[in-house]
Parts: sequence; C-alpha cells; structure tokens
Amino acid sequence: MKVLINRLHPGAIIPEQQTKASSGFDLYALDVVSAGNVSDPYNDSFETIELRPGQWVLVRTGIAIQVPSTMEAQIRPRSGLALKHGLTVLNSPGTIDADYTGDIGVILINLGNKPVDISKGDRVAQLVFQPVHHDIELLPVKQLSFTQRSNGGFGHTGTKRSADIA
Repeated sequence: MKVLINRLHPGAIIPEQQTKASSGFDLYALDVVSAGNVSDPYNDSFETIELRPGQWVLVRTGIAIQVPSTMEAQIRPRSGLALKHGLTVLNSPGTIDADYTGDIGVILINLGNKPVDISKGDRVAQLVFQPVHHDIELLPVKQLSFTQRSNGGFGHTGTKRSADIA
C-alpha cells in the first residue's frame, strides 16, 4: 500500500518504523500549541515544554498524509511513554480519515504524577494504518438476538478465569 506524505514544514521528521515488524510509524514533535491556538503558524523557536500532571497539549508533527479511501490512520500512544511517565494520547486512538490531508496533530496528556518534558524531535506517538469498511448499512430492528453475554457490560465477564472461581 502506498501512502502519500507531505512535509508541511522543513523541520518536520517523516514518520518511520523502528523495526521491520513494527505495526506503527513513530510520529515526531515539531512544536506544541494549546487547544485554542491550533491555527497558529509553526513556532520555529520551540524547543521544549514541560507538561504538568493533568495538562494536555496539541503536538504538531508538520506532516500530512493521504491514505486510500479504504483505509484510516490511527494515532496511538507509545507504550514506553505511558509506562515510564503516564503520558498518553487523550483521544486514543485518534482517527485520521482518508479525506483529511492537514497537519497531523497528537493530543498528549500527562496522566502521571510528575512533569514530563516534550522536546522538538521527540517520538510522541505512533501512526498505524487500518482498513475501513464503507459498505456498512445500519438496519434498525426492535430486538437483537440473545447471546451468552447479551447486555452484560463493563466488568461483566469478571477478572478471573472461571476455573479459578470456587
């Protein structure tokens, strides 16, 4: 599959896989803006920002992609940042529809208990490509078929294997 990529800023780093078997392409920070300033021009003097616990920002990558109409790109957290710092993607997974060709932004939030520095060139998230089905038709019905789980929701299946339950 071919995905077109456009470097919107000369300082933008093209995403790359770290290994041949990686499912994601690492996204790199170019600059950081608050939610209310998403249309600001790129900040060429950006170097580092301290992200305090509970704070979130939009990390701009300076790249745009165009995926085939049968695909989407998803922005997912990097597991190492989540484990070490409590840093994650707020709207995970973020969705990039095939018809969006603007700057890819990553909404990062610090869920940890210590400040985390985000610097230009840091790997902040990963980009994963997934198929999309456009031939789905939702059919209204009065009732759905019974299943073993039916409407059992969050936690319905428990946390232990059934063999472990006395």
